[in-house]
Amino acid sequence: MDISRKKPPYPITPALRQYLRAYDREALLPVAYADLRQFTGSFPLLDRAGKDTLWQTVFFEPQTLRELSQGLTEVYALLKTAGDLSFSEQLVADRIDYCEFGNSRPFRVRIVNQLNDNYDYFYVKQADASRLYGLELEHLLSPNSMNFLVSGDTLIEEHIVGIPGDDFICKNLSQPHLNQVRLAKEFVKFNERCFVRLLGDMRAYNYVIAVTPDFENEQYRVKAIDFDQQSYEGRRVMYLPQFFKDNAAVVAMCARHLKPENVRQYQTEERALMARRARAERHRLRDLLAAMRRHELAPPEKVAQLKAELNRYHHTDAFDQCDSMGDIVRQNLWHTLGPQLRRSAGEKT
Repeated sequence: MDISRKKPPYPITPALRQYLRAYDREALLPVAYADLRQFTGSFPLLDRAGKDTLWQTVFFEPQTLRELSQGLTEVYALLKTAGDLSFSEQLVADRIDYCEFGNSRPFRVRIVNQLNDNYDYFYVKQADASRLYGLELEHLLSPNSMNFLVSGDTLIEEHIVGIPGDDFICKNLSQPHLNQVRLAKEFVKFNERCFVRLLGDMRAYNYVIAVTPDFENEQYRVKAIDFDQQSYEGRRVMYLPQFFKDNAAVVAMCARHLKPENVRQYQTEERALMARRARAERHRLRDLLAAMRRHELAPPEKVAQLKAELNRYHHTDAFDQCDSMGDIVRQNLWHTLGPQLRRSAGEKT
């Protein structure tokens, strides 16, 4: 499928900024994205097999690196310990990687604990409004908690742990110990989450698969890691991971192991869970959608196309009343989660 690779960045509006401030997503950071752009050189970062990862490890002038390392450890403390700097002396930013590929052109910072050599990562990106809405919708409506901070036009994101989807499909999908039924169930649920909240471009390298050992086999969780294409595309199928060709092997696995009634059951289960989360976070979700509905997040022709396609899909004309992508997200949430929300309201009365 054709993806809008050159999606323009959308600025943070005053309404979105107010939302971020109200829900503790905004912080005064000692390092900005522009500071990391001052690197003086780079070299390709290779994986263990010697394959190019598409990341470049960058280096800086010594004095600049010392200042950056101190500031980045403080950023890590803000992200992880709400600004408690008592541990920062044992931390050091020992590597900074940069990726030209992708809309956000991210930096990845490796933080090492010098007492035990344990390390962690976080990302420094340009704060695109589409991505911020995507992160917040993921946080509110999915089982995955998203930890990020915004300062001016700089976005700090926590690393999302898991095996990259393309690597998992290539190396793990054929492993004999893999519980394919459980993975198929999770992919159906992931597919449903993306469509309900209109998160696009979930090609295999834009999500990870987290594997958790259980007392009887393993459990799987598919987690989106790229939110740039939140409600931007005009075609409905762009919001369904099942239609991307690099997910074909997983889709074929689902077809082998799941009957249509299984798929419908798992879709209903996921919608019920999303409805519960929407109720629990109804005030915050309302505030987010209020900012999103007034924000231009896609060209008018894409808005018109998605309205028409969702009208046909849902057998309604309700999307005709939508003027923005935020309106469409709100309407799609109501159409897909409305039955569960109404059923719950009826049970309470």
